Amino acid sequence: MIAYSEALQRLLDAATPLPAERLPLHEAGGRTLASDIHSSQSLPPFDNSAMDGFALCANGATFEAGTEFAVQGWQAAGDAGADGGEGAWEIMTGARMPAGLDTVVPVENVEILASEDGRPTRIALKALVKPGQNVRLRGEDVSDGERVLRAGQLLDINARTLLHAIGVGEVAVVARPKAAVIATGKELVTEAAQALESGQIRDSNRPYLVGRLQAAGAEVVWQGTVGDEVAAFNAVLDQALDAGAQLLISTGAVSAGRYDFIPDALRGRGARIVFHKVAIRPGKPLLFAVLPNGTLYFGLPGNPVSAAVGQRFFVEPVLRRLLGLAPEQVLMLPLQADVRTPPGLRFHARARVEVDAQGRLSARVLAGQESFRLMSMLQANAWVVLDGEGGLAPAGTPVRVQGWGHQDPVQLASQEP
Repeated sequence: MIAYSEALQRLLDAATPLPAERLPLHEAGGRTLASDIHSSQSLPPFDNSAMDGFALCANGATFEAGTEFAVQGWQAAGDAGADGGEGAWEIMTGARMPAGLDTVVPVENVEILASEDGRPTRIALKALVKPGQNVRLRGEDVSDGERVLRAGQLLDINARTLLHAIGVGEVAVVARPKAAVIATGKELVTEAAQALESGQIRDSNRPYLVGRLQAAGAEVVWQGTVGDEVAAFNAVLDQALDAGAQLLISTGAVSAGRYDFIPDALRGRGARIVFHKVAIRPGKPLLFAVLPNGTLYFGLPGNPVSAAVGQRFFVEPVLRRLLGLAPEQVLMLPLQADVRTPPGLRFHARARVEVDAQGRLSARVLAGQESFRLMSMLQANAWVVLDGEGGLAPAGTPVRVQGWGHQDPVQLASQEP
């Protein structure tokens, strides 16, 4: 049995970042940038009005209330550039500033003195106007050549909005890791609505892992269940490999029981067992191997929370490595109450991050930490990680807090009275 830190290092050493591929921007949501992006234009691309009103040429001067101007023209959003000349121009929000004009006075600060065919022809200012007000300058947001995104950033909606605004229609992103999920056990029933016979249980691990893998940035290319026979296991393993899986994640059959056949089955295929059993709870029997073709194999225990811990703290760090993402940032928060921890084991606890009436955050480790319990997973909004020699971690102890998935921000809940 090895420590988690050593297991993690072995995992990362076995993973190599994936190559890049080019995608249209509208298909790249949630993907990881493979290279920096520099803007090829300024944003805004031209000086424009920040509001509806009248554009003037202040040239550094201040206009007093009562100053009158003849209206020389009209400029709407989308109109081509124009020569401002003398006087004022009626202008709409977002419209390009006529050449030579540098200030906009809001329409509500103007008195219309004369009109023709419904358009103002002469105006007077109702208030003091300072030079340069209410104008968005070319390049004020993004300058030509500026680096706007770095390699390794996720293309969320805000990043894609900016790229669209600066004219980027195609991006280089890291290829999605291809994963397969195999649930083992003759007791498993795959259909949720199917009635159970004596000794059967429903396969909840497989849909959970498929969903978590997809949320973590992987493409699931194969999924299925298999009983406890080595020949059948080898057959589905071949199917998953034929589908292009670069990561294989199985649940069950990795402990020390009569039907825990996976370690020997992998050795029979020439796999290299990198480690088997880690000093953690839950999930101690976890196995990691590398198949002869380089495919990474994660053998997770069959209890639901053990499988969830394996996915979150073993598979997802490898996914980050494959995607070229930086090491995950974590949050440190005080424990809300005393927690007893297992001796010599790294404890991954289902928890709730809560905010009290004064806006203070704390982490509450939930009751019911046994690895078969699903209700506490439903109630949790985060993981709390406790390292140490075991014993009592008192209330107020700073602990490591991580989101339910590596791309999931820590959620907040109101503290219960």
